[in-house]
Amino acid sequence: MTVTETARSADGTMIAFERVGDGPAVVCVDAAGGYRERGPMRPLAAALADGFTVFTYDRRGRGESGDTAPYAVEREVDDLAAVIAAAGGRAHVYAFSSGGLVALHAAAAGVPIDRMALLEPPLGEPSAGESSLTRELRALVGAGQHEEAAAHFLAAIGVPEEYATPDPGLIAVAPTLVYDCVISDDTSLDLISRVRQPTLVIDSEGTTGPLPGWAVTIVEALPHGRHSSLPGSWHGVEEGALTKALREFYAQS
Repeated sequence: MTVTETARSADGTMIAFERVGDGPAVVCVDAAGGYRERGPMRPLAAALADGFTVFTYDRRGRGESGDTAPYAVEREVDDLAAVIAAAGGRAHVYAFSSGGLVALHAAAAGVPIDRMALLEPPLGEPSAGESSLTRELRALVGAGQHEEAAAHFLAAIGVPEEYATPDPGLIAVAPTLVYDCVISDDTSLDLISRVRQPTLVIDSEGTTGPLPGWAVTIVEALPHGRHSSLPGSWHGVEEGALTKALREFYAQS
């Protein structure tokens, strides 16, 4: 039976997490709208559990984790640092989509991460201040239009039509979509170039649009980056191929 534990972030926010398995620590960072009850991290953790102790957590404002205003990217870095501290003080990281941006910010800030694997992290257009999408989502959330905010987010980031209807789990955490947009606005190639950890950037052979190109651009900016394309669907890879790639990457010294 999985037990929910909590870690206290630097601003006092309680971050809910769980662990499974035995071995070197791996902390998983979810994408926009993802949390332990919604998304791919629990099945992945189970698939890795025979060789790693895998930590999955609810990013702030989601699931069983708290949230403390005002939001700042630095608070998400603190949250990841708190989970890594609970994991023993150092860990590998696997992060999906905009969760990869959290991981990049954390690594650049000196959080004790050993090796990072990132699946299709997004890379927005360079901008001064908030993007139009951030402002639009902030306005919709502020007006209480959470379903509209979730639908607008999915359409704006290019989700194919067959996947673009927001489910109740995404609508429930619509305010946190603003957080992911803020992180994207605050991510630059200069920041990425300051990451010193060995980093594997993965894309799916089934993904269309700008994501595969962004993966290559991020690898080129990383001092110790490498790129891999794995079989899969749009913005997702086959679990077996992903598990194999992560095992091999984390085993390297």
